[in-house]
Amino acid sequence: MRTISKADKLNSVSYEVRGPVLEEAERMIARGEDILRLNIGNPAAFGFTTPEAIRREITDHLMRAEGYSDSKGLLSAREAVVRYCKKKGIPNVGVGDVYTGNGVSELTSMCMQGFVNSGDEILVPAPDYPLWTAAVTVAGGKAVHYICDEQSEWNPDMEDMKRKITGRTKGIVVINPNNPTGALYPDEILQQIVDLARQHDLVIFADEIYDRLLMDGRKHTSIASLAPDLLVITFNGLSKSHFICGFRCGWMSLSGDKSHASGFIEGINILSSMRLCSNVPAQLVIEPALAATEETDRQLLPGGRLYEQRETIYQALNDIPGVSAVKPKAGLYIFPKLDVKRFNITDDERFVLDFLHEEHILVVRGKGFNWIEPDHFRIVYLPHAKDLERAAQKLGNFLAGYRQKSPEERKTVVA
Repeated sequence: MRTISKADKLNSVSYEVRGPVLEEAERMIARGEDILRLNIGNPAAFGFTTPEAIRREITDHLMRAEGYSDSKGLLSAREAVVRYCKKKGIPNVGVGDVYTGNGVSELTSMCMQGFVNSGDEILVPAPDYPLWTAAVTVAGGKAVHYICDEQSEWNPDMEDMKRKITGRTKGIVVINPNNPTGALYPDEILQQIVDLARQHDLVIFADEIYDRLLMDGRKHTSIASLAPDLLVITFNGLSKSHFICGFRCGWMSLSGDKSHASGFIEGINILSSMRLCSNVPAQLVIEPALAATEETDRQLLPGGRLYEQRETIYQALNDIPGVSAVKPKAGLYIFPKLDVKRFNITDDERFVLDFLHEEHILVVRGKGFNWIEPDHFRIVYLPHAKDLERAAQKLGNFLAGYRQKSPEERKTVVA
């Protein structure tokens, strides 16, 4: 039997993180072709600017950022996170339970490296933010995907989650609000996940990076607030809520019952120390940023850019024959569905490549988020409404005459 090496794992992860579609888009851009990039949630690329007060906080105090901080982060930053956890009802979090990171991405990888042993299984949603599957895989574990149900507004299918639990299952990843679907899970679903984790002695990994990007007056419940007796690791940060992706500013907090987690905690302490510390200038932003959300809040109300852009793309997509989409409740993304029979789609990568070549618009295929069928893709609704309207019009025009060629038909054309 062939042994799977670390390089094999990295290659499989790299395919989804980069892959031929992104590489082709970069080649087209290098040739001088204009590409509308609807593939990545980078607010700065679409005119969203870091609030002036946050920029001033860094520049005015930059001299304080000389040298390393504690490996877990500045005390002032961690104290601010503790206060935020208390505000969210997350129990039993002290400054020693908070770790700052160069974005949540670094902390996700660090956490999986410290937690997962070879052969361990971690339940991960489908669709997911693919970093989670990648981090579990590279750490030597197996990501087992539970289905989120589009018919119930992309909430987790609890029966499917139950069926996926085995003797090797060690944890559940919950992405709420969800990327790529924009779902916001109701309390009853979160409680069922907690009950399941309690029944099977599982750790919960809660990715809540979009918890401040809510629309329509909705409220976010942190799953850790429902699980005071369980170990929950909650991930959050400022990249999206304060439009400062490049600052790399995230954190994770350990809450609940940590009495049986000494080995895991020792592991992440070692990993945290090995990278010395996270970006110190960015850490200086955490305290003032958590006290200032007015700029983002305005964007999420009727008349605000994010709100109006969501309305625009949602309506425009659902007006295209053969396309449907659930309205996002939070975040920056929408995950539309294609009528695969109408367009003869069997390969979603081929679909996004064809769309890129013909209309110069870059989106991400659904299987890039570990979705099971070739019938979805993700759009970032950060561009201005007029640009989203134009993109949807181009998609409609493209699909009006689109029928995906089979591999055999493509070979015939090439020959």
